[in-house]
Amino acid sequence: MLFPLIRPALFALSPETAHGLALRALKLQRQAAAPVPGGPLATRIAGLDFPNPLGMAAGFDKDGEVPDALLGLGFGFAEVGSITPLPQAGNPRPRLFRLTEDRAVINRMGFNNGGAQTAAQRLAARRHRDGIIGINIGANKDSADRIADYAKMTRIMAPLASYLAVNISSPNTPGLRALQDEGALTALLEAVIAAREEVCADGGPPVFLKVAPDLEPVDIDAIARIAIDARLGALIVSNTTISRPPLRSPHAGETGGLSGAPLRDLAQQRLCDFRKATGGAIPLVGVGGIANADDAWSRIRAGASLIQLYSAMVYEGPGIARAILRGLEERMRRDGFATIADAVGSA
Repeated sequence: MLFPLIRPALFALSPETAHGLALRALKLQRQAAAPVPGGPLATRIAGLDFPNPLGMAAGFDKDGEVPDALLGLGFGFAEVGSITPLPQAGNPRPRLFRLTEDRAVINRMGFNNGGAQTAAQRLAARRHRDGIIGINIGANKDSADRIADYAKMTRIMAPLASYLAVNISSPNTPGLRALQDEGALTALLEAVIAAREEVCADGGPPVFLKVAPDLEPVDIDAIARIAIDARLGALIVSNTTISRPPLRSPHAGETGGLSGAPLRDLAQQRLCDFRKATGGAIPLVGVGGIANADDAWSRIRAGASLIQLYSAMVYEGPGIARAILRGLEERMRRDGFATIADAVGSA
């Protein structure tokens, strides 16, 4: 309720400073209980019971500092990271830009994070708490063997994660998206799954793969086939885009990944493409441009079993999760669905 009053003050600060204040505020607030499974919004994906389908996307909580506070805002799950084996500073500032006129964000952060060991200690300390926490893993920018980085991250994080998200789609680490190529992707997933089996006697957490929206049809078909063959838990569709639809903001020319409202239609189309390519054989997580209940409902009916947001919270504030969840329940009743799972792919 207070966010519209304080937003002008936050927007007077640089985006990265405002983001740091948001993290500090979440650390200081009284912890609300995480949502619990049950009710019409509950769904089971990749062997995990989600209390609702709405999650916080990776990028907001890069170092796993406030996952439980995010769950307390109503999110059904939170994805932390991207986390790399070694700490890295990321790209020079400024590297995060609000495109207020477009309700969008451009970032070229470059996987800035404190490294695997620090994050692992923090995440291990909250293991006794309820809630689904995904851990998004990446490779260091100067790594000589990026596949080895992902395998190392898997060995460290698999015992701590509800699911692992393999991020090969950030546009801000040079060459990273090349891992979406068929041969490289097959080798990468084989290494990740082997590393998971090394450290998890019970099979370990499901592996999700996060892909870019800037893919050709042949890439989509290949990724879909590889994901099904590898028995991945889900595909996360999609990351930020390097494309540039018409934008009004003076920051429109900044390099980096574009997210927020201008990404919505591209992300929706890419989700439909992956739904068609997979034939519904693997769950999809819809991300990109989701800002309200209509966006969320459209993504679910297009085939997303789960959905995530981040940029919209910059503009709408921390009440966005509960507002979207109320709207989803209203749309389920309106359209005659008893459970959220019944609505997936119904369009």
